[in-house]
Amino acid sequence: MDALLTSTALVAFAEMGDKTQLLAMLLATRFRKPVPIVMGILFATLANHFLAALVGHSIAGILTQDWFRYAVAASFIAMAAWTLIPDKIDEDEPLKAPSKAGVFLTTLIAFFLVEMGDKTQVATVALGAQFENVFAVTAGTTLGMMIANVPAVIFGEALAKKVPMRALQVGAALLFLVLGLWMIADLLGWIG
Repeated sequence: MDALLTSTALVAFAEMGDKTQLLAMLLATRFRKPVPIVMGILFATLANHFLAALVGHSIAGILTQDWFRYAVAASFIAMAAWTLIPDKIDEDEPLKAPSKAGVFLTTLIAFFLVEMGDKTQVATVALGAQFENVFAVTAGTTLGMMIANVPAVIFGEALAKKVPMRALQVGAALLFLVLGLWMIADLLGWIG
């Protein structure tokens, strides 16, 4: 349960103001078809984050030394700093779907590719390394992505004007920082 809840919270907050959330808003305002956009986001995230959690879990299974756990904790602290750097998308760039592709396929491909190397994917790798359950991490990170992106799709432009993205980014950064520091404190025997 910890893996699911931690993964959901971290990714939901980390996604605020992220380039994939901006992409969701852009797709919503350009295509105005929320159901295929939401489904494209869901399936792209499931595939991307399952692979990321699997990589993290595989690495953790091989590297069980304390130094690796310190590296995972440091990656969460680095994610805190990275989260404070706002992402931008060129909204003037025309949105082109791959030839004969519908809204679902366009969203699926775009989201999967944009999420590669993104902070939420890196966080998913770290979560996969920290927790034993790849499926709970994948479910949690996917749920977090959907919590952040479904409102972005449904409310699109209006949401971008009303939500204080900077405050959400700072909150996400603090969450990453606390998790990293908690892991270090646990390794040093200060907790438990």
